[in-house]
Amino acid sequence: MSFIEENEEGKDLRKPFLHTGSWYRMGSRQSSMLSSSAQVIRDSSVSVVVCVLIVALGPIQFGFTSGYSSPTQTAIISDLGLSLSEFSIFGSLSNVGSMVGAIASGQISEYIGRKGSLMIASIPNIIGWLAISFAKDSSFLYMGRLLEGFGVGIISYTVPVYIAEISPQNMRGSLGSANQLSVTIGILVVYVLGLFVHWRVLAILGILPCTILIPGLFFIPESPRWLAKMGMMEDFEASLQVLRGFDTDISIEVNEIKRSVASPGRRATMRFSDLKQRKYWFPLMIGIGLLVLQQLSGINGVFYYSNTIFTAAGLSSSNIAAVGLGAIQVIATGVTAWLMDKAGRRLLLIVSSSGMTVSLLIVAVSFYLKDTISEDSRYYSLMGILSVVGLVVHPYLCKIAMVITFSLGLGAIPWIIMSEVLPVNIKSLAGSIATMANWITSWVITMTANLLLSWSSGGTFTIYMVVSAFTLVFVTLWVPETKGRTLEEIQWSFR
Repeated sequence: MSFIEENEEGKDLRKPFLHTGSWYRMGSRQSSMLSSSAQVIRDSSVSVVVCVLIVALGPIQFGFTSGYSSPTQTAIISDLGLSLSEFSIFGSLSNVGSMVGAIASGQISEYIGRKGSLMIASIPNIIGWLAISFAKDSSFLYMGRLLEGFGVGIISYTVPVYIAEISPQNMRGSLGSANQLSVTIGILVVYVLGLFVHWRVLAILGILPCTILIPGLFFIPESPRWLAKMGMMEDFEASLQVLRGFDTDISIEVNEIKRSVASPGRRATMRFSDLKQRKYWFPLMIGIGLLVLQQLSGINGVFYYSNTIFTAAGLSSSNIAAVGLGAIQVIATGVTAWLMDKAGRRLLLIVSSSGMTVSLLIVAVSFYLKDTISEDSRYYSLMGILSVVGLVVHPYLCKIAMVITFSLGLGAIPWIIMSEVLPVNIKSLAGSIATMANWITSWVITMTANLLLSWSSGGTFTIYMVVSAFTLVFVTLWVPETKGRTLEEIQWSFR
């Protein structure tokens, strides 16, 4: 079949896409309207999975950025003559850039689409990595890190929203978990490469995910729900048909999406005052609350304290230990993706927050025991075995337990639920606020971890434990189960 198919009058029956990434429906001839890529991607699940695999390059970039400072710290400080505080600024600037990117992400994805916003996010990431790779002093390092963070802030909002909006209801949980799974893969990749390559070469390798992502976006459809919201109804139906398969009847889903889009318009603008409506309070509380509690659980603080815990566990190479931990995180997140549409979001969140609470409690108690035993030797003979187990063996094991339990729920599910519960007409503004709240909380935890740990290690992990226990209560009382429900059913339930 030729690339351009014509009817008997010689008119083109198909309009190739660039912006929308879709084809127009042409009645009974629709099944013949295929580009070369669509000929291969015919099954609904295959089509959606291919789209997810392409946009997953964004979260891989996210993970690569997050993990870059860990294996490169010693080499960068030595080569550029930086102080520890200057390198700490370099590491934290990605969070600052991500806050700015998060603020802009909703409006960018609203005006130019999910695909367009990912293209926009790729450009500062590429420039940022090049600036770091050629840096001669701290100024280029800082500029590059800020640019990377800005791109990551957009990616962290856009990818989970795009995946949720294109996925069938019975696959949305598993496919949505691909976002967090890709982040952990990016972290693991940078840890492994950091063992073998120079930090400048590692920065050059950092441009690969986005340089592959940009051309890949031209071969996938735009989000049908965004197209419907913008009033592009022909494009919306064509995009949905490509995603669901050309032999699938999409009429019911089309009608549901049309009903859910209130007053469709190409440039409908949301204001903060619109979020004050009572019907939005509950989804806003759930979406923002879970993303904030995800960071308040202290997982970044735990990672910040990794080297000390590894040393206490008797491990001489913290870099190798970090690689092992990264591999465990990837495996645990993969298990979560498999369980998501079987066990459900709510159950996994309860298991995850419960496991985090128990793990943090054990770590907190171990530090309190350490202080007690060191101060009063009378208890040494009675608690010697307990102290050995508590201070040498279990910190590393509990860290593994924390990573596993975090990955089973709190790592991936808050992003999925945020993209599911926020109504489409407020998603751009509310999603930006939720994403920004997540990044601000992450920055606060990272910046305060060292101060808290110097004040009291046991007290620090007690605080994190209390937050995890509150997360368990929050999930049990307020978070609904969204498994097996369409986005429209979820959003209508809040009304």
